[in-house]
Amino acid sequence: MNICPYIEASFQILGRKWNGQIIHFLSLCKDNTSHFSEIKRDFSSITSRALSLKLSELMEYGLIDKMVVGVSPVVISYKLTEKGQELANALQPIQEWAQHYITIENTGEEKLK
Repeated sequence: MNICPYIEASFQILGRKWNGQIIHFLSLCKDNTSHFSEIKRDFSSITSRALSLKLSELMEYGLIDKMVVGVSPVVISYKLTEKGQELANALQPIQEWAQHYITIENTGEEKLK
């Protein structure tokens, strides 16, 4: 039996560190849009450089768009595309499964229930 190439391709995107979390984060934001600084604030353990690379990667996949707002100071926002929003919607059942079957310990470690 062969693994479905579509599942494999999906996990190539979602399996990369931070990608799923960034998509989920943007899906929770008003208008599915957030400024770089807001994303960075909520993802405190990612460096600015790594976040910038991740956002560029998600743009290449067509999952988010970059918008430059204003001139001085320049404000950059990131918004889920329609394709990105559909992926975020597809993650909802996975989140529900995890809430039902995974316990998050105070240490940040997870265990199956």
